[in-house]
Amino acid sequence: MKLKNIVNFTNIFPFLSHIQCRGENIIILSPKTLVFTLNVLKQHINYQYKLLSCISGVDFLNLKYRFGVVYDLLSLSYNTRLRLKVLVNETTPVSSIVSLYRNADWWEREVWDLYGIYFNNHPDLRRILTDYGFEGYPMRKDFPLSGYIEARYDQNKKRVVFEPIQLSQELRAFTFEMSLGYH
Repeated sequence: MKLKNIVNFTNIFPFLSHIQCRGENIIILSPKTLVFTLNVLKQHINYQYKLLSCISGVDFLNLKYRFGVVYDLLSLSYNTRLRLKVLVNETTPVSSIVSLYRNADWWEREVWDLYGIYFNNHPDLRRILTDYGFEGYPMRKDFPLSGYIEARYDQNKKRVVFEPIQLSQELRAFTFEMSLGYH
């Protein structure tokens, strides 16, 4: 599908921006139009993006819209790929697309578990890669490298104990200047 067909999207559904990078078409959407847009792209005879190949999360720390949810679509009929991006802040939920693409179930749970991006109307939104008692979201850029809890074997108690990690604030607030030695 050529770029001219992508430009015709403006007549079919609303989007915020279109980018073509390295031969890939990328469309940035509002979270409110995500389900409608995906439904159109899946059902419309000229596009037929019937295969969802991936959903991933991105953390843009210190930006207004901190998180991005990226949807990679494939049209087998036209042998084309399309990438959709939805940008949200920490409190804005994204609508679940499990009703449109059944395989979105696992990926939405993964993005929830690792980034904390909430998906409205998801049938079973719970942790999938981390333990149920795990605190925080490990793929966020502000998550401490050592986590929040330390597990160690206690000789006196003869068992594994879990204790909160005490780090100095200096190590948690890492800046680029610190890495260069400009304290």
